[in-house]
Amino acid sequence: MTSGEVSGKGSGNGRRELWAWLALTVLGSCLVLLAAGQVWVRVLGAQAADAAAPTGGDLSPVLSPLGLAGLAGVVAVPATKGAGRRVVGALVALCGAGAAAGTWAGLASNTVTGWLREHNAVRAVAGLPWEPVPGWPVVAGLGAFLLLAGGVLAAVRGGRWAGMSSRYDRAADATGERAGERAGEPAGERAGAVAARRGHEDRELWDALDRGDDPTESPEPR
Repeated sequence: MTSGEVSGKGSGNGRRELWAWLALTVLGSCLVLLAAGQVWVRVLGAQAADAAAPTGGDLSPVLSPLGLAGLAGVVAVPATKGAGRRVVGALVALCGAGAAAGTWAGLASNTVTGWLREHNAVRAVAGLPWEPVPGWPVVAGLGAFLLLAGGVLAAVRGGRWAGMSSRYDRAADATGERAGERAGEPAGERAGAVAARRGHEDRELWDALDRGDDPTESPEPR
């Protein structure tokens, strides 16, 4: 097996792992957001029909922001690499841990009783009997676990995944190598030419910024 085949196999594994991570983390964030909008507590007794019942977001206001932060991490991980990607992964893991803690705290007896007393002041003088709705807190906990696992995975293995910039760099390098092969250049000279071309392009980019030009715009025909 040649070095190119080994590199291609490793790149393919990294892409599959990245796609699996994206699905895992998006699912976790969506589960947290979905559960936060559902009713978590059922009021019992004769007053149940008229009593207000809290959603997960009412009992734990951190759930929705943490779910949105997890989705932001999904966008940030492919756009970063190296230490930056590990930092983003750690932040996603913290979002998962925070969502798990928020789910637990939201079902605490004093939290639910306080919310019911505040929003059912007339009926809750003697306290309203209640019970948790078992489904949605479990969904929130599952989403929190997926976020936590996804964050840890990105922090530990994210350095092996391809990112947006590396994808374009590889395409540019491959184009340069093919041109060198057609010209009959040795491999060492092709690698040096690719590195020199990239350095020249970087200098042109900074020169354009110094002049106040937008380097993303195509030059106007003269």
